[in-house]
Amino acid sequence: MKIRAGIELGNLTDVGCHRTHNEDYYCYTEPEGQAEFARKGRLMVIADGMGGHCGGEVASGIAVEVVRATYLASNAESLEVALVEALHAAHVKIREVAREHPELEGLGTTCIAAVLRGSELTYAHVGDSRLYLVRNSEIRQLTQDQTVVNRLLEQGALTPEEAATHPDRGVLTAAVGVDDAVAAEVPEIPIALHPADVLLMCTDGLHDLVKDQELAAAATASPPAAACRTLIELAKSRGGFDNITVQILKFEESS
Repeated sequence: MKIRAGIELGNLTDVGCHRTHNEDYYCYTEPEGQAEFARKGRLMVIADGMGGHCGGEVASGIAVEVVRATYLASNAESLEVALVEALHAAHVKIREVAREHPELEGLGTTCIAAVLRGSELTYAHVGDSRLYLVRNSEIRQLTQDQTVVNRLLEQGALTPEEAATHPDRGVLTAAVGVDDAVAAEVPEIPIALHPADVLLMCTDGLHDLVKDQELAAAATASPPAAACRTLIELAKSRGGFDNITVQILKFEESS
């Protein structure tokens, strides 16, 4: 797939140091036609699956492929609606597969789908994979982890230091394919990007082991592809307990 001018992109996934299967999945895509590209923009998706008998890789693969296909085919007037519809379609498909295959107990996945159209970013998010914006070497987490620990943190029951090492920090309060409905987080308004802004999307296999400022430093010190390799090797040097996936997009100009 040809990537149009205006960005620099890197993406990479790694099984980590302890897992035998990679249950993360990602994609980057652009519509082929210029008119559709102007309407739909650039789509980045990342998912971190869970489920018995290698169900995690099934769930994350379904999520990314259904989100991609549904978004590209959508006639919704707003990008936010198109993304939420795409996550809902993935949710329905994963639940259908889980009903047909009882051995895949607990089938579900986190998922972030982000669209950059021109210089405007919007996204839909479920779970604890993360989307960051790095601007002038300062990093901001755009998504909020949908986890038990983050809920306790918001309630003031935990300090950030306690949350960082809490044994239940990976327990989700929402996931695609779990429960009757999926509640996607979306921004209130699109986020305007500036030239040299960097988007970093990753699963918890990275952000659990690498601090935010380390993410920002790597993402700004090297081109995106090299930065992805640096960050994955850093997470693996600290144990690599989970699968590790990262996508980095450097915004150069509106196109």
